[in-house]
Amino acid sequence: MAGHARTSYVCLPCRASYKQSHGPERERVCPRCAGRLLHAGSAFAPPRRKDVAAWRVLSVLLHAGVGFHKSCCGGPGFRPRTTREVRERIAHARRTGTPYARALTLPDVP
Repeated sequence: MAGHARTSYVCLPCRASYKQSHGPERERVCPRCAGRLLHAGSAFAPPRRKDVAAWRVLSVLLHAGVGFHKSCCGGPGFRPRTTREVRERIAHARRTGTPYARALTLPDVP
């Protein structure tokens, strides 16, 4: 496949990201640990491996179904970067009944 069809897949336990061709959904495995890779999206920029807090935030986002996909205007839009931002948005979701995936992408919590 062409280079433009590549997207990022992430291994959370290894804190590693791999660019692979995007195609039919199939089980993708980490070359380091043979664990399952999660699709992060083509606009994903991985945090440094030593930044444990950033990987924790990333884990919450990916497990909530929030990816890093390009939109019509360029990037994926707002994504929280700190555990505090995640906590604020999850508290908002619980208070209002907003789905977690939607609350996690709010730039400002009302």
